[in-house]
Amino acid sequence: MIYINLKRIADIFFSLVLIFIATPMIFIISILIKINSSGPIFYRAHRSGLNGKLFYILKFRTMYYNASTAKMTTSSNDDRVTSLGFYLRKYKIDELPQLVNVLMGHMSIVGPRPELPYYTMMYSKKEEKILSVRPGITDFASVEFYNFNNLIPDSNSNNFFEENILKKKNRLRLKYVNEISFLTDCKIFFFTIIKIFRVTIDK
Repeated sequence: MIYINLKRIADIFFSLVLIFIATPMIFIISILIKINSSGPIFYRAHRSGLNGKLFYILKFRTMYYNASTAKMTTSSNDDRVTSLGFYLRKYKIDELPQLVNVLMGHMSIVGPRPELPYYTMMYSKKEEKILSVRPGITDFASVEFYNFNNLIPDSNSNNFFEENILKKKNRLRLKYVNEISFLTDCKIFFFTIIKIFRVTIDK
C-alpha cells in the first residue's frame, strides 16, 4: 500500500516532467498528423481502468478518420493505418498522449496495459485481479509483444488475437500485479527503453 501511494506521486511528477520535455515533439507531430490526413489529432477510446472503471485512453491518431472499427485488432498490413501512423505506431510515439492519462490518474507509467471493455468483460475470476491496479503505458506484455501488430494476420485478426495472444498477455498482466514493486517497475521501464532503442537502430 505504501508503494502504491508513492507510485502515484512518482507518476504525477514524471508525467509532468515528460510532458514538459515532449511539448515541442507533441506540437510537431500534431502538425504532421494534420498534414498527412484529415481528421482529429488525437484518438480517444474507452478502456477498462482501475476496478473496471471506464476511461478514455488518448493516443495520436494513426488511422484514417472514420476508418472501419469492425477490426478491433490492428493487423500487420492494416490499410486503415496512415503512412505517418505506421511510424508513430512502430516507435510507440502514438502512446505519448497517455502521459495526460497518467497525470489525470487514469493510468500509471508502468502497469498492465489497459484492455478493451469487450475483452475485460470476458475475464475469468483470476484475470479480474488485473483490474485491481491502475493500467499503465508499459508492462511485461508490452515488452514481450513489442512488435505486436506484426504478429497479427490481415484476415481474421480479431480471432487470431483472441485465440493466440490475449491469454498470454493476461498472464503477463497478472505477473505484474503479483510482483508489483519499485524494482519490477524499474525493470519494465528499462527493458521498454531497450526495445525502443533496438527498433530505432535496426532500421
